[in-house]
Amino acid sequence: MIKDLILKNRSYRRFYEDQAVERQTLLDLVDLARLSPSSANLQPLKYFISCDTKTNARIFPWLAWAGYLSDWDGPQEGERPAAYIIILGDATIKERINCDHGIAAQSILLGATEKGLGGCIIASIKRDELRKTLSIPNHLKILLVLALGKPREKVVLEQVGADGNIEYWRDANGVHHVPKRALSDIVVNY
Repeated sequence: MIKDLILKNRSYRRFYEDQAVERQTLLDLVDLARLSPSSANLQPLKYFISCDTKTNARIFPWLAWAGYLSDWDGPQEGERPAAYIIILGDATIKERINCDHGIAAQSILLGATEKGLGGCIIASIKRDELRKTLSIPNHLKILLVLALGKPREKVVLEQVGADGNIEYWRDANGVHHVPKRALSDIVVNY
C-alpha cells in the first residue's frame, strides 16, 4: 500500500555503511525516476550514481546533513551512506528545471523503501566543489543528492505541538523525531 511506503520513507541520515548497495539496485531506482512524469515530457534529468567507497568518500564532504541539528556535523564513519544518486539537470534540454527533480527523488526514495533501504534528499550541497571532484560537465546542473543505504536510525513522526515548532530533533537515545502538521492545518477548506 502506498501509504505504508510513505510512512516508512523518512529522511534517514545514519546508515549501516558496510551494507553495500549494488549498482544494479541504483540503476533500478533511476529507472523508476525515468518512468515518472516529466514537465512537458522534456525528460531533462541525468544521474550520477555511486556505490563504491572511494567515490562515496569524494562525495560526502560536500554535503550538509541536518540544519536543525546544529551540534551534529553529519554521520560518522561507519554511519555514512553506502550509495548516492546525484540528480542533474541537463541545461542543453532545459535551462530551468521545474519540478522534475522532486518527482524523481520521491520515486527513487519510495523504490528504495520498498527494497528495505532508506535515504535522504540533500539540497544543501557545495555544488562547485562536487562538480570539480566528480568532473561533472558544466551543462549538467547539480540539483539534488540522494544519500542511500540501510537505515541505522529510528525516525518517528510527531504531531506539531501548540507552539507550532516544526523543527526535527533527536532524543537522548538518538531517535529522530519529526513533527508533522495536522491534516486540518493544511487543508484550507477542511
